Amino acid sequence: MFPFGDIFPLIIVNMGSVLREPVFWVVVLLIGLQYRRMNGTRESIYRAPLKVSIWTDVSTVILMGLLGGLLGSLLMVFIGVTLTGTGLIYIWPLALLLMLIDARFICFAYAGGLLALSGLLFGFPQVNVSQVLALVAVLHMVESMLIFFSGHLGAVPAFFRDRAGRVVGGFTLQKFWPIPITALAIMAGVNIPPGSVDMPDWWPLISPGVENAGNIAYTLMPVVAALGYGDMAIARSPRQKGRISAGYLALYSLLLLILAVLADRSLLLGVLAALFSPLGHETVIHIGRRLEIQGDPIHVPRTGGLAVLDVVPESPAWQAGLRSGDLLVQVNGVPVRSRADLAAMLSDVDPPLQLDCVNRQGRRFRRELPPHNNNDPLGILLVPEGNEQEAVIELSSAGPLGRYFTTLWRWLGKKR
Repeated sequence: MFPFGDIFPLIIVNMGSVLREPVFWVVVLLIGLQYRRMNGTRESIYRAPLKVSIWTDVSTVILMGLLGGLLGSLLMVFIGVTLTGTGLIYIWPLALLLMLIDARFICFAYAGGLLALSGLLFGFPQVNVSQVLALVAVLHMVESMLIFFSGHLGAVPAFFRDRAGRVVGGFTLQKFWPIPITALAIMAGVNIPPGSVDMPDWWPLISPGVENAGNIAYTLMPVVAALGYGDMAIARSPRQKGRISAGYLALYSLLLLILAVLADRSLLLGVLAALFSPLGHETVIHIGRRLEIQGDPIHVPRTGGLAVLDVVPESPAWQAGLRSGDLLVQVNGVPVRSRADLAAMLSDVDPPLQLDCVNRQGRRFRRELPPHNNNDPLGILLVPEGNEQEAVIELSSAGPLGRYFTTLWRWLGKKR
């Protein structure tokens, strides 16, 4: 039986030491700056200031990051993933270089797979293929859990172009998490220190790759990682899309982990695992985008009223209970079927206002807006009517090198 009871306190102690490291809080600060930028984007779309602090979001992601770090640490120790032989010294520079081609390539699935493939076919760099790919798999398992529970939070409303060319409403999903994680490192040729934890005979699942080195001791090493998630929701709500994405990512992680465990059995299995790392990840992204682009958008104009794309948090409409997906049908008993109708009602009618709405389930309800200044916005963002061309989100994450090669390819095409 695996000694979880002995390992768990050691992981907690190591994670606590990460929280005392300045580098962890530097990562938190950088994430805070990202959320500040995202809040600025939301304010420009809402055309109203947000009354919520970004540090509320940052506190949430810190808590989720701690839970993710605990899960990742337990998985890494249980599987026997070590930082020794993973080639982190190569992965980070390669990931940053790939990011210049496309921003999504900063993910370790691409750099890790390419390094593993290069090591297998050309002998450089010298990395433990199983360990590299298992590390990628564990990080994505943690990411899938974080996406499932919190990937939908803080979704930013946006306008997209669907397969028919219409401008429709939707959301961009973007999250970042600081991950304090406890990884294994190998000390070869040393005496086993007293107080060590005895591991079962079947452990580790992945060979450490150290031969003829006498006794092998594993030590826990605290490190700081960061995970990010980017997606879009057009044909589904942000919560639904987050859970679907988490499911596909979890399946990818499980398959990659199985291949990583088998990778040291033969060269063919190793090459298959190395190829699956980036190609499988691309497949997950392709399926996610196709589901939204090919699906029927849900945030489009509807008959009988004005469809609500989103509601500004803490605004009068938010406090009255309106939410994304509701249909505003009447104001003070007068039907509203266009933006002009709503603008006329808001300018001519003094508070309080009674709003009659229909929610996503088709249930009609009435809400009275709390007292507010007529000069203040209600906080309702309506679905696009097809003329918000300048606000359409272009689905491209190409980096500077990617844009350059795309331009060069088009120029060569014209020359032909």
